[in-house]
Amino acid sequence: MSIVVPFTPRQAVPRAGVVVSEDNPARPVRAVYTVKEVAVMLSLSVSSAYTLVRSGQIPAERLGRRWVVPRSRFHAWLDGESGGLSATGTDSPRGGW
Repeated sequence: MSIVVPFTPRQAVPRAGVVVSEDNPARPVRAVYTVKEVAVMLSLSVSSAYTLVRSGQIPAERLGRRWVVPRSRFHAWLDGESGGLSATGTDSPRGGW
């Protein structure tokens, strides 16, 4: 006769920076989006999103070889709360490559 011990999962404890709700259990809040994620949110192709990021029309920062879109600036840009600044956070458009 073998002894079987039933498995009881541990209760997850949320960490700092994690938002827990009924529809979104224990998912961390990210500070940045990828260009691909922004393309999906805006219903654009990935190549169109990269073109808009490079031209400075979508707020983004270059981190090494990657482009990242700061979450707070992206949502402020969507809401039209940029305060007259361009998407790059400057008064002049981004220069060419």
